Amino acid sequence: MSAQPVSLLPPEIAPPTSVVSLVPSVTESLFDLNLGDRVIGRTDYCVYPNGQVDHVPSFGGTRNPDVSQLIRLNPDLVIVNQEENRQEDVEALKGAGIPIWVTFPKTVPDVFNLLWNMMELFDETSMVPRVRLIEYTYDWVRGMSAESELPRVFVPIWYDPIMTASGDTYLSNLLRVCGGENVFADYLHSRRLETDATARNESEGTLVTEYDKRYPVVNLEDIQQAQPDIIFLPSEPYEFSESHVRLFEKLDIPAARNRQIHLVDGSLLTWHGTRIAYAFETIPALLRLPRG
Repeated sequence: MSAQPVSLLPPEIAPPTSVVSLVPSVTESLFDLNLGDRVIGRTDYCVYPNGQVDHVPSFGGTRNPDVSQLIRLNPDLVIVNQEENRQEDVEALKGAGIPIWVTFPKTVPDVFNLLWNMMELFDETSMVPRVRLIEYTYDWVRGMSAESELPRVFVPIWYDPIMTASGDTYLSNLLRVCGGENVFADYLHSRRLETDATARNESEGTLVTEYDKRYPVVNLEDIQQAQPDIIFLPSEPYEFSESHVRLFEKLDIPAARNRQIHLVDGSLLTWHGTRIAYAFETIPALLRLPRG
């Protein structure tokens, strides 16, 4: 499939009164934008906002939703993400005449466009002040790091094989906005994941054709050569633990010498939507290196 726009809105439709979200970050955003009463379906991974989504039926995972059940539900709209959901599921829903919104934010500004488009599409603007406040925070956070030397940051998203994010990703752009430089932003090496079935399943069957270019495989030698000042070990999509902290502490890198290896909530790094507000509260502080 050729490159897709960052947000492919469905053909003009009336403001939806029933929506299924197959994207956890979008589900949270719908509730945060006062649209929770229109959500009639979600995935098993749509767990935020805490306590507010429990009454909404779930229909499987992001990559294995029960499409036949969703078709019977006949929602006004299904929201998907180009990387998180499979093309065959999207085509099946389209074939049943269900409008689809394909989202694909790759930068922080893309996230704000998504939120504004969501409020416009659903004709619900009560949370405009909240989104504007997040935008003001974005301007402030970005300004804080604009003229300073940025620490070099490594963020793995998978282990065995070790996968990370290139510069053409939301994760990388968020790091830059918050005051960090992705050490593999310009990493051009790419190799097909032919030996690891789990990682292979993460890439095949999605709406992405060059997954491993955006999320390349690296090794410990690559990380040591990159010399990161800080390492973030996220809780998802792979759940890193203290044992991984100890592994990276053995490398001859500034992050290990200066004890700058942190376990972090992965949703703050990869969820695009209203969760970005929590990212702005947490990530910039973790990117401030101690002086001395």
